[in-house]
Amino acid sequence: MKEIVVISGKGGTGKTSFLASFAALSKNAIIADCDVDASNLHIILDPELIREESVFGSFEAKISGDICTECGLCRDACRFGAIDEDFNVAGELCEGCGVCELVCPANAVELCEKSAGMLRLSKSRFGYFSHVKMNSGEEGSGKLVTAVRDQARRIAKENGIDKILIDGPPGIGCPVIASTVNTDLAVIVTEPSLSGMHDLVRVHGMLSGIGVNSAICINKYDINPDIAKKIGSFADSNSIPLVGKVPYSLDFVDSMLKAKSIVELGSSPMKDNFKNIWQRIESLI
Repeated sequence: MKEIVVISGKGGTGKTSFLASFAALSKNAIIADCDVDASNLHIILDPELIREESVFGSFEAKISGDICTECGLCRDACRFGAIDEDFNVAGELCEGCGVCELVCPANAVELCEKSAGMLRLSKSRFGYFSHVKMNSGEEGSGKLVTAVRDQARRIAKENGIDKILIDGPPGIGCPVIASTVNTDLAVIVTEPSLSGMHDLVRVHGMLSGIGVNSAICINKYDINPDIAKKIGSFADSNSIPLVGKVPYSLDFVDSMLKAKSIVELGSSPMKDNFKNIWQRIESLI
């Protein structure tokens, strides 16, 4: 089984559009949306829900009124203002840090697992889809990403599916590392801008640190050919395969409005471009 993750150093580079196109072109693959903080792949895939279950990502303090002596130490220690005058805990403010439990002399505080949302298994026109619907105000921790990936692996093994395509989050934080660690290839989608180049270097450093092979694809390369050339030089000097360059095109807007991947637009010249990119990616794994 091979796992391919599509990531970016910054938001808005087009990684979800790329992943959707790879999903349309691949054969025998499971799709996993690990951008749990801002998931939007379901908009393109329009999946049908098969099952869902609660997934836990953090903790929330609970104060027992029968035991609490109302000494106020927990309220004074809480840096998030989550405990009110009546010693009730506001769940939307509690970070689950545990300091209230630590300072309570009466042992009236208990940290309880808090549901962060629903882990979902769905079926899309491209195959099985593992994703999360998060509750409002929750954080996209590595735990949720791991839950999405673990479910995708289970379904792949049960159904003899040989590839998992992962839509990862942008940046280099905990959810990104959880999305990329132990994958076979990370495709970095970048753009020819100063911020795009800067964040590409950061992402490559993160991937090198955890031992994950990478490839680069430049989106909208023709809006700044000079920086696109610098990205190509960076790829060459670091022995990173440059699997493709995609020009600026309003076809991306058209595909999003129609809730389709760009390769599903029969009239788009982008289709052959993405076929070539996907062939190069497959050859790397």
